[in-house]
Amino acid sequence: MARAGLSRERLIRAGAELADEVGFDRVTVSELARRFDVKVASLYSHLRNSADLTTGITLLALEEMADRAADALVGLAGRDALAALATAYRDYAREHPGRYAAARARLDPETAAGSAGVRHARMTRAILRGYDLAEPEETHAVRMVGAAIHGYAELESAGGFEHTPVDAGASWEWTLDALDAVLRNPPTSRPGRPSRPGRPD
Repeated sequence: MARAGLSRERLIRAGAELADEVGFDRVTVSELARRFDVKVASLYSHLRNSADLTTGITLLALEEMADRAADALVGLAGRDALAALATAYRDYAREHPGRYAAARARLDPETAAGSAGVRHARMTRAILRGYDLAEPEETHAVRMVGAAIHGYAELESAGGFEHTPVDAGASWEWTLDALDAVLRNPPTSRPGRPSRPGRPD
């Protein structure tokens, strides 16, 4: 590729494509330079370092996932909304495995606060408000839903369901039904466990 037209946005998008091809953990400025057939030094006028590149990919992936989820949620509530959000994430993970891995990467607090991660949290909370959960149940539910959706997507991406006779899609629908059932009838909050006999409080 020619050097002309390089920009930070173009490099980050190219890095995101590279992540989908080779894995997010293998994305480097050096590899990107090879893709563009330029010297590594020429990319540093657009990127500070490899961390700047990978952070940019993470922010791009979070934005793309948020846009996809928001589109999927229009006009929906309850289980339909829960399924739409979850399936938007699962589909993104299957279509863009490297970008999905990037979206799960840790950001520093300041960067995270200005990222689309905030939109993801708001969408999840909006769905859960339809289940009429009070605190702390709503926060418990946010964590449970996130763990179930992203845990499933990550296991599936890693090939964890390839060698079983049960269809992964059927298990996915079962998981969504189970989440919906728990959200409709959540367990009651418990105070701290009582101390066992013979043990100090």
